[in-house]
Amino acid sequence: MTNQKAASRAEDVRAKHAKYLFPSVANYYQESVVLDEGDGLRLRDIDGKEYLDFFGGILTVSIGQCHPEVTTALKAQVDRLGHVSTLYPNVPIVELAERMARITPGKLSKSFFTASGTEADDTAVVLAQVYTGAQEIIALRHGYSGRGVLSQALCGHGTWRATPTQVAGVKHAVSPYCYRCPFGQTYPSCKMKCATDVEELIRTTTTGRIAGILAEPIQGVGGFVVPPPEYFEIVVDIVRKYGGVFICDEVQTGFGRTGTKMFGIEHWGVEPEIMTMAKGIANGMPLAATVATDEVADSFQALSISTFGGNPMSCAAANATLEVIERDDLPTNVENQGARLRAGFEALQRKYPRKIGDVRGKGLMQAIEIVANEEAGDRTPDPQSTLRLFEETRKRGLLIGKGGLEGNVARVAPPMNVTADEIDEALKIFGEAFAAMESGS
Repeated sequence: MTNQKAASRAEDVRAKHAKYLFPSVANYYQESVVLDEGDGLRLRDIDGKEYLDFFGGILTVSIGQCHPEVTTALKAQVDRLGHVSTLYPNVPIVELAERMARITPGKLSKSFFTASGTEADDTAVVLAQVYTGAQEIIALRHGYSGRGVLSQALCGHGTWRATPTQVAGVKHAVSPYCYRCPFGQTYPSCKMKCATDVEELIRTTTTGRIAGILAEPIQGVGGFVVPPPEYFEIVVDIVRKYGGVFICDEVQTGFGRTGTKMFGIEHWGVEPEIMTMAKGIANGMPLAATVATDEVADSFQALSISTFGGNPMSCAAANATLEVIERDDLPTNVENQGARLRAGFEALQRKYPRKIGDVRGKGLMQAIEIVANEEAGDRTPDPQSTLRLFEETRKRGLLIGKGGLEGNVARVAPPMNVTADEIDEALKIFGEAFAAMESGS
């Protein structure tokens, strides 16, 4: 195929995307990248240009595109049994549920499978309300919970709400966002005001009896905001004091993504009553899970089904994906390669201290926050420079993600089997991109 014909195909796809999809289905980059093939961490667009994937379909492609073991398991399941709904038990769903009971922390033991993180979070909130008999739920500012009516209300980002309609009983606590402390303080002299303020929130904006709190161990869409070590212990103790449960949203942090541990909350030493997960569970196949303790799960006696939840094909892909993650000890690789990536970002921060305001993250969830002029104390978010960074890295064959309330945070989260050489390749591209931005070329 000639370059002209390939370009025509790309232009045709972009034109049809604009014509036939909702305009809210936005794409990255000034000229969107029409992806066509993938193998491991390498993606190719319809023009044949190759990219190094350092966002993994929003932290979803856990072990790389078209992983042979996942592909083999998926093909075998397609040939055997495609879809039955949750009205019938099948081998893949019970094998996955048993695995969830084994790998999740604490007393989590029973699963409800759905097709997306939105559904998982909605399920978790309803479950908390049923179990406690209370209705009010706390979420965090800068948090993201999905695109349903309830999950939009839980979101702490106005840009992700389609309408002003809000679900009654959702209250938003301040985020443990140390770089932009809502109280203008500095850790640790702040005495964890962001955590202790949850009690003030409960006492002043609720009936005093709550269903629980839903929070991400690391805020994903918020820009990989990592709370201080003692944050969750303080907050969860307060929530339980007022009758609530802890819903831990591991949609982005789950399955080794944060390094050494299988789930992000394990770094904070707090056991949730309910946990939600999606994205990386099945290496790109649509699947999500809400996992709860026996006592909490058994409180839900109403009829409920999920037509596509626990689909045998998705569950087969999940079992294969999790087998690879455990067998190859990918949480350890995440820790090692995450440290390498973080060191590279910190070196860039020292070299470009004016624009790189903050470097943060855990494991292979690393972020660079771009600001107006950190050296002059001006932390005004700079989304335009972030877009420039995106274009410069794309030109050099690197795909990354974006986040933050103002869209000024570059999010970097490659598949968890990334190698040191691939980390170094990405860091080289980041260096070239920042140099181009600095020179104005």
